[in-house]
Amino acid sequence: MSVLPAGAGTLSDPTGPVVLTVTGKIGNGNTSGVAAFDLEMLEAMGTAEITTSTIWTSGLVTFTGVRLAKLLEHVDAQGSTLEATAINNYSIAIPISDATDDGPIIAYLRDGKHMSIRDKGPLWIIYPYDQSAAYQTELIYSRSIWQLDRIVVAD
Repeated sequence: MSVLPAGAGTLSDPTGPVVLTVTGKIGNGNTSGVAAFDLEMLEAMGTAEITTSTIWTSGLVTFTGVRLAKLLEHVDAQGSTLEATAINNYSIAIPISDATDDGPIIAYLRDGKHMSIRDKGPLWIIYPYDQSAAYQTELIYSRSIWQLDRIVVAD
């Protein structure tokens, strides 16, 4: 399944339950300025893996998901800040500059299994914490929002 139909500037409509919506300063959506994604659409964007330890888990964990940079490219994000919000309305600002090719992913698998809401899922922003001391700060940990369900792209 292609997330972006050939030659189209809009996203396909989700066929399964919507797990993530992206709004705000975006150029591509699938309904009135909204980009709604089901899990299959996120998986179709290509996968990235980060194997890392976290302050919330024991030992090394392999997270699989879509690069935040790839998602922002698909929606044609045009701002400088992301307002990421969880199911419980926890919200945090993430600079778009964090979304690098080797930066965070929006994880949907933890050690090969989908994450339930009880297990910090279905989506969790994961940084490559073990890659650099720069990713082991309270600021980065605060941006590692779990139960992510919406992102607003802003200036």
